[in-house]
This record gives sequence, C-alpha cells and structure tokens, in this order.
Amino acid sequence: MFMNFRRIHKCQCVQLLTTGLALCMMVVCWEELDHHVVSHMRSYTYRYLINSYDFLNSSLIITPSHHHNKDGSNRVASGPVNYPYLINHPGKCGGGDGRTWDDVLLLLFVKSSPENSERRQAIRDTWGNESFVWAELGVSVRLVFAIGVHPDVEGRSKVQRALLQEDQTYGDLIQQNFVDTFHNLTTKLILQFHWSQTYCPQAHFLMSADDDIFVHMPNLVKYLQHLLSSQSGAKGLWVGHVHRGAPPVRRKDSKYHVPYALYPWPSYPDYTAGAGYVVSGDVAAKIYQATRLLNSSMYIDDVFMGMCAKAMGISPQGHVYFSGEGKAPYHPCIYDHMITSHGHATDVRSLWQAATDPKTYRHSQGFMGNVYCTAVRVMLLCTPYYQNTYSCVAAFT
Repeated sequence: MFMNFRRIHKCQCVQLLTTGLALCMMVVCWEELDHHVVSHMRSYTYRYLINSYDFLNSSLIITPSHHHNKDGSNRVASGPVNYPYLINHPGKCGGGDGRTWDDVLLLLFVKSSPENSERRQAIRDTWGNESFVWAELGVSVRLVFAIGVHPDVEGRSKVQRALLQEDQTYGDLIQQNFVDTFHNLTTKLILQFHWSQTYCPQAHFLMSADDDIFVHMPNLVKYLQHLLSSQSGAKGLWVGHVHRGAPPVRRKDSKYHVPYALYPWPSYPDYTAGAGYVVSGDVAAKIYQATRLLNSSMYIDDVFMGMCAKAMGISPQGHVYFSGEGKAPYHPCIYDHMITSHGHATDVRSLWQAATDPKTYRHSQGFMGNVYCTAVRVMLLCTPYYQNTYSCVAAFT
C-alpha cells in the first residue's frame, strides 16, 4: 500500500491555512467574542452555580469614611448627594397644608431629558393623562417627570426658562440641580425613590419609565387592580422585563462600559430593564433605604436598582408583556395584552389611538378570535427579531 505524499502535503497546507485564518479571525474579533461568549459563560456560571452577592453588603455598604465626589462631573462617588430641588411639587399627591393623602393607585415617574418637551407633551396627551385615567378607568394616577439640568452650559439658561414655563402650565416637572447625562442616571433613580417616599408614600405602586416608552394604561391598571385584590395584596412586587445573569460590558467603546475598578465581579444581580418597571409601595420604601446604604457609583441605573434590590432581599418578577430594549410589533392581537413597549419617540399618539380603539379588540373575541390571535402572535413573536420585547411564551398567554 503506497501513500501519496504530495496529497498529504496539500492537505497539511490547507489545514495550516485554515487554522491560521481562524486564529486571525479570533484575534480580530476577540473583543466581541469575549463579550458575547466568554463573559456570558462566566456570568451564567457565577449566577447559577455560585449565586453569591455577599459583596453588596461587605464591600459596597457606605461607611463614615466615605466622602461624596462633588466635582464638575456630578458623578456620585459614594452615598446619594442631596441635590437641591429647582422645580418641585410637594402637594402632587396631597398631604400638603395639613390635607390628607390622596388615594393614589400609581405614581408614574418618567425619566426625561430637559430638551425632550415634545415627548413629555405626547405622554400627557395619551397614556399619562391623569384625567383620562380617572374618567375612563376610575383610578387615581399621578404623573411626574424626573429631570436634571441641561448639560450644555451655554444653552442651559434658555432651556431652564422653557422648563419653568412648561411647569407653570402643567405642574408635573420634578427637577434637581445635577447635570442630566447618561452617567447621572443613577442620581435620577435616587431622585425618584427619594421623592416618592417624601411626597407620595401612600401610592400603592410606583412605575419608573423612559420618555420614549409606550404604556397601555388600561391593561396596566387592570393588572395592578388584580394584584391589589389578590391574597398577597401586592406586597413585595418588582415586575418588568428581567435580565438574569447579565455580565458587565468591558468594551471601552460601549456606552455601557463598566471598568473592573468599578465592578470587578463577573455577573450583575438580576434586574429589570430600566425602560419600564413597576414596584409596590413597600418595595419602593426598601429601595429608598438601600440607596442610602449602598455606594451609588454604579452609573447604570437599572443595574444599581438590581444591586439595591438584592441587598434588601427583593427579586424581580418577569412579565411577558413588559418590553425590554426593543419595540413591540404593531398589531391588534398584541395590543390586547400589551403593557409596555420601548422606542416610541415619535409615534406615541398614533399608537395610543390604535391600541385603545374599541374596534381593535373585535379580532380577539370568541373562540375563533383567540385561535386567530394566538396564531398571529406566534408568527410575530416567535422570531429572533422581537427577542428584546416579548418572548415567544407571550404568544400563548
């Protein structure tokens, strides 16, 4: 039996070239590969095998030796800084001048940037309209917008004048004197929980939402009323689109980059997407206490929320119709169950009109309507495209 050495050499050359090409691709794409594969493997191993976040109490608890960082960046280095209010409405939920507290089902805190006046107006005209909720749904909702000061020093005074005029008209802006930037989102989160405990502690629920989110208010109110009437009485609730075992992003070019010096551990505690989530009144009080105890230098607000909740023994509860970072499909069979959808900077009014139109739900009525809508939801949701909104499980709910 004879060997063809020429053929062997050719095969070896092909193998060497293929191996070299694969190694080159790994070197070029290592950062992406490390983030999407290696870091997630480490994170899931830590989350599901070790599952220990003792560092939240051992290394992140504020001690008297900690000092606040009050440099020009306005980033919080330890405990929460008590920034002064520039615009405030202490009587929004009653309780002022000796009055009794109003019975508030839901306190809506919308995180908004100073220049986003059009988004705020669209929310006031649609899902955040307090008068509509009271007249049509029979419950009391309070809407406020959490904002800081404009980051552009030169244009700040002009924007501030516009904010004061806007607030004089609507009376729903809550502003503190910190720079409104991405790295101060945790400061804005602390503002929400501090204000709610100081001026609206009786609210049964608190919702935190971005100003480009859409909330199907009739569906949300129905869901919250059901929780209140349940045996648990809606205690210990933190519900939204849950991220489990998420790893810190180490790529320096990412908006969400977190250096090892800030967070050296391979996995975040479970948290809900910051686009929109709801907590019960007792949880809001516990989160407020945690913000006063934990080092708040973590500038990704939804992660910091997860850290506070973990320290207080609170776990997030997933809901299939709370959106993540993506936009939900436009279809009547989706509107029938929708609670939140993210990424609606320009189409809030048209979506509100379509989602709340009584004619929308004719398709889902009766046995055949349910079968039809289930089939539609399977086609819409059981694809990778909508993985950041509603999962495939939602199609059968």
